[in-house]
Amino acid sequence: MTASHLIVGAGPVGTAVASLLASREIPVRLVSRRGLGPDHPLVECVQADAADTDRLSTLAAGSAVIYNCLNPAYHRWPQDWPPMADALLTAAESAGAVLATVSNLYVYGPVDGPMTPDLPMAAPGPKAKVRAQMWRDALAAHKSGRVRVTEVRGSDYLTTGRNSHLGDLVAGRIVRGHSARFVVPTRFPHTFTYVPDVAATIVAAAATETGWGRVWHVPSPPAITPRQAVADLCDVAGVAPVRVEEVPWWLLRVAGLAVPLLRELTETRYQFSRPYLLDASATVEQLGVMATPWRQALTAVVQRYRTRDRSASASPWSPPSSSADAAR
Repeated sequence: MTASHLIVGAGPVGTAVASLLASREIPVRLVSRRGLGPDHPLVECVQADAADTDRLSTLAAGSAVIYNCLNPAYHRWPQDWPPMADALLTAAESAGAVLATVSNLYVYGPVDGPMTPDLPMAAPGPKAKVRAQMWRDALAAHKSGRVRVTEVRGSDYLTTGRNSHLGDLVAGRIVRGHSARFVVPTRFPHTFTYVPDVAATIVAAAATETGWGRVWHVPSPPAITPRQAVADLCDVAGVAPVRVEEVPWWLLRVAGLAVPLLRELTETRYQFSRPYLLDASATVEQLGVMATPWRQALTAVVQRYRTRDRSASASPWSPPSSSADAAR
């Protein structure tokens, strides 16, 4: 029987990884704080705290790969990430499993030109520093022979939801014919990464021995300005062009006094204040992963919002779960 894989985190990426593995007939144990996940006979959904080292190690027993797809509450990264990262490393070591982690581009800080995996992790912000230290610790464990590790990094996600710059406030509104709203500048080219491509990259990196001990960037469509992304979404959705609204920076700072997520955007605002370009050529050449074509990805996101709208209109309203619960 094929060895099972353990996925920790049932947000968009964790769910995409589970669905991809299940489609390849690989049994999956999907761990999250609420025990959620796709309805599939090969996906076992388990409720657990990712910072509970003993529990995670027990769940990891017999796993060939552990995928770290966690995304704790944005404003709590410095507090929440270290114990979860330690628990994941311990679980991977005890199970003899490959530890494959989904990360992001924060670690590089402001960069002039395309970002490649060999750039120094020089970002000064607290969220970037905690992610950089996680990779240093994992790589040290790899080099000492304790565990095999790999990490994939993508740009801002193209997906549904409240935590995507092209999600609820943009694509979710466009399909209803409303204006698109951004809390970031919209005039500079920016790489957007389609979530299924994150899943394809991390599964490939974990399964390839030459992929261990390295960072891989997720193949993504060519960079595009957020304003052009809106125009493309309207075209794909078959709706008339909509107005693009930018939340003034001063208003965002005021709102951040009450909303921790908005306050934390200060650290990474530079990503939308200059061209933000991801180079994933090494992943394409060495792992054979290709980016989903831009319009194909947009079509899938639009369809998901329309399916969600139809389901919502047919069902009684219920309050949404928190983003932290959904991710963990």
